[in-house]
Amino acid sequence: MGKKRNSFQRKRSGVLFIYKRTLILISAVLCLLTGIAALTTAGPAYRLSSQALTDWTRQLDSTVYLDILGNESKIFRSVRPEEAPPIQLSNVFMQMLTTIKPDDPRTLLGSEIPGFSLYENQIVIAGEGTNYTNLPIESGQPEHVIEEEPVQEQEKETPVDEEQKSAEDGEETEPAPSTDGKDVVYIYYTHNQESYLPSLDAQQQENAYNKNANVTHAGEALAKRLEELGIGTIADQTDIGAILNERGMAYHQSYEASREVVEAAVAEHKDVSFVFDIHRDSLKRKDTTKEIDGKTYAKVVFVVGAENKDYEKNLKLATDLHKKIEAEYPGLSRGVITKQGAGVDGVYNQDVSDNAALLEIGGVENTLEEAQRTAELFAEIFADYYWGAEKVQGGQAE
Repeated sequence: MGKKRNSFQRKRSGVLFIYKRTLILISAVLCLLTGIAALTTAGPAYRLSSQALTDWTRQLDSTVYLDILGNESKIFRSVRPEEAPPIQLSNVFMQMLTTIKPDDPRTLLGSEIPGFSLYENQIVIAGEGTNYTNLPIESGQPEHVIEEEPVQEQEKETPVDEEQKSAEDGEETEPAPSTDGKDVVYIYYTHNQESYLPSLDAQQQENAYNKNANVTHAGEALAKRLEELGIGTIADQTDIGAILNERGMAYHQSYEASREVVEAAVAEHKDVSFVFDIHRDSLKRKDTTKEIDGKTYAKVVFVVGAENKDYEKNLKLATDLHKKIEAEYPGLSRGVITKQGAGVDGVYNQDVSDNAALLEIGGVENTLEEAQRTAELFAEIFADYYWGAEKVQGGQAE
């Protein structure tokens, strides 16, 4: 009798086991089908797309992935930045579940305050005084462009020709390096009519646009000094603002208009390897001015478009130049930032060259003279960088 009971219990347990397994299998299949149905029938805004995955994963810092991969290969740990803070799992899980970064309140406010998401910028290197409250602000639509002649600037000091000075002193010097007639730097201005209020004797920021006195003067100063240092340079004078008016294009389409210009220039001048777009910031003087040896200079900040798929190459250029400026003139550079997302161009035509950068020289309350001073210092910094890179690459400077 006991044997029959045990046999019955075993059979019953077996049936229950099969029943449970079958029930679990059916439930899993139903969940899978329900999930597939949800993904395929949901509206486009609610579907799980590659872009959605990209937006989710890019919230995580790259060091998180290096730490994960480093558990399998020590090579990944060796490339982890030394200055990067240790990973906190609680912060990582917080970002994965909510896309909110505990150390960046913009990730919370950006989705709650209308228009706040426009400031989706990342400080790669913070210069002196730079933080998320004073990031570069692109100029808005100008109310009108002043056409009359601007206030005359003070006479600029003539740079000392070191080679001539040494010759007068009777010293023998090595021949100055030269690109041998090749134009390797191209300078242009997407917002070419951006100007500086003090030089226009104007008060309102909306009036800081002039067809005669504008950021092109800073670009010309940069080009002239580069030429003096042996680096062939093209300073384009295309009036992008006029192109917009002729074609009936909006101000936010400036980069579309300038793209045609820079692409044509790079195609025509095969030796061009560095492309600089010169702008003027819209911040106040306190954030954009630096005093060096008793003279005031317009600070410079590097902007890199993070929506360019190869932006890391341009980011390296901006980072290297920032570091060289900091070594020579601490505080003159406001740092390096990347821009992407809604409300900004995100590429800034920087996909035309691996060595492209957008330079904001000074702000709306600086003067043309201060911007020109900075442009000349930047030319000297860039020349050191350029000739140093030539030596490393085995180039011949004649």
